[in-house]
Amino acid sequence: RACVSYIDALVGKLLDQLEALGLAQNTIIVLWGDHGWHLGDHGMFCKHTNYEQAVRAPLILAAPGQQRVATKTESPSEFVDIFPTLCELVGLPIPASVEGRSLVSILEGPEAMVREAALEAYPRKNRMMGYTLRDKRYRYVKWVKMDYYAGERTGPTVATELYDYQIDPLETVNQASNPEYKDVVANFERLYQQRGIAQEQ
Repeated sequence: RACVSYIDALVGKLLDQLEALGLAQNTIIVLWGDHGWHLGDHGMFCKHTNYEQAVRAPLILAAPGQQRVATKTESPSEFVDIFPTLCELVGLPIPASVEGRSLVSILEGPEAMVREAALEAYPRKNRMMGYTLRDKRYRYVKWVKMDYYAGERTGPTVATELYDYQIDPLETVNQASNPEYKDVVANFERLYQQRGIAQEQ
């Protein structure tokens, strides 16, 4: 809490200085942070997993002329979306090779949805890659047997996890094999296929 309070004070000093220099109305501000830390949840004390506490990260955007301020959005986003957002805000073309998506539509109306789900991946040392997609309500994790560091990009799926944050915010019940969630799983599999990842050999 002391760290958060200190950072908040420093951000305040930065914003005050922008005001003092007359730059506040001509400056785009992007504040983002590192991902979280497990402090005993899931029986772990670590930083790198495919669960909510380790994957979720802060992202705050403020731009001159922004229509809606001090609002939140439920649209999933990824840090790769920051660059195309800045390009659009300053009037530069977004390179075709960029994988991110501009978040400007969210700045104009937080109800906009830029992505259906956000992607994250983290490998395990036993030659296992964990991919996870998170939408507004669910997180779906696929564990694929492959040696990512050796260049492998496909392999058999050995396990899946699905968490419903509406009824299980602490991720305690894996619903992946629950037939009531088969359509949810199928939709996530479609999203993985669209991205060309977590596919069988």
